[in-house]
Amino acid sequence: MADFAAEFERYKRKKLNLISLETVEGDDLAKLYGVTQYPAILVMSETGSLVRLWQGNPMPLMDELSYYVQDEQQPVSRFGHIMIPAPA
Repeated sequence: MADFAAEFERYKRKKLNLISLETVEGDDLAKLYGVTQYPAILVMSETGSLVRLWQGNPMPLMDELSYYVQDEQQPVSRFGHIMIPAPA
């Protein structure tokens, strides 16, 4: 996932933050949103509701993921997976 995030940042000039599943936060997020396959990418609204979820392979296209990442917003988190605020 770190490689995917680095490639995404290099090509799209948008940053994704990682959260490990080995942390309490990562484990709680996986349970809360029903993540059953890894890697997983979660797109969250500003209120914390799930907007889009990708699980397992293949990963989404960078253009598809880029739609959800606003240039002026920083992603919320990505835990071995990705959490991104949804566009307003």
